[in-house]
Amino acid sequence: MSVSVNQLTKIYGQQKALDAISFEVKPGEILGFLGPNGAGKSTTMKILTGYLPQNSGKASVCGFDVNEQSIEVRKNIGYLPELNPLYTDMFVKEYLLFAAETQGLGKSANKAVEEMIDKTGLTRERKKYIGQLSKGYKQRVGLAAAMLHNPKVLILDEPTSGLDPNQVGDMRNLIKEIGRDKTVILSTHIMQEVEAMCSRVVIINKGKIVADDNIVNLQKSMEKEFIIALELKSEIDKNLLMNIEGVTNVKAENNKYIIFASRDVREYVAALSSQNNWLILSMSLEEKSLEEVFQNLTN
Repeated sequence: MSVSVNQLTKIYGQQKALDAISFEVKPGEILGFLGPNGAGKSTTMKILTGYLPQNSGKASVCGFDVNEQSIEVRKNIGYLPELNPLYTDMFVKEYLLFAAETQGLGKSANKAVEEMIDKTGLTRERKKYIGQLSKGYKQRVGLAAAMLHNPKVLILDEPTSGLDPNQVGDMRNLIKEIGRDKTVILSTHIMQEVEAMCSRVVIINKGKIVADDNIVNLQKSMEKEFIIALELKSEIDKNLLMNIEGVTNVKAENNKYIIFASRDVREYVAALSSQNNWLILSMSLEEKSLEEVFQNLTN
């Protein structure tokens, strides 16, 4: 496993920030690590990156224990924190060369910097002061610095925070490209990002893991209520739909109907339509969004 967390516990005074959490991340996965504020996400990431010791339990990165082999862990991990720390009075390339030197890249530093400038789309910004860059390009500089030593694991904390829609799209594409040959742990509050990028989701709440699965399975697990969107050629009396067994409510707007039911009633809607010569323009079963799943698990 690229990342392994086993019974990890962290206590601040009287508060248990992490309560014996366990999960694993395989090579090549992009994992969405979700939770409300104060759930324990940042604490977990700080332990994995060696910034913070745990009280009990174990964590490893690429087989190296985060406490006993912290130097090897740092060689295999890249970290982009939410508050991206940059020297704004340095040029982009100058800063990346400085970062490469601190990472001990030696003679290969210049080559690594050139590769990261190209990969993160910083070619036109390389001679600018970091302080002159937009938030999106500052995030790219932080990501480039995190990847200079070619780590196997990347941990990204709110990488698109504060970016405009175009910058968000660029960053998503970049992260997906990176995720093809690296393991990525992505923490964010933006559910659309997780749905667009992540192959799996871990949700943490009050220091405990409340979900660990792929998005489709998480959505299916919450399907206690079926929601069916129906569009007909012309308007009908919605009470006819209410008479179907299992239907609990129907919302109507002109010739469009949202049917709420305790079971999948599409075949019964189709049969009723046939009996009454209704022309169905469309009918679909709506999935619960990841945001709804998140709210149900963390409220």
